[in-house]
Amino acid sequence: MAKKQKKPKKPSQVWKLYDSKDKLARKNASCPKCGPGCFMAAHKDRVSCGKCGYSEMSKKQ
Repeated sequence: MAKKQKKPKKPSQVWKLYDSKDKLARKNASCPKCGPGCFMAAHKDRVSCGKCGYSEMSKKQ
């Protein structure tokens, strides 16, 4: 049987989650369930955690 070819892994782009002008600051909020090490993803209508699945809906404007 032929072996499957492995797809190359994309590097995690963690540096895009930080803002470093004068001091190092986080751009996104951290998850209240997972703690300060896990970021929440900002979507159009909500923010959600990719680790535990916690999500908060944003207010309608």
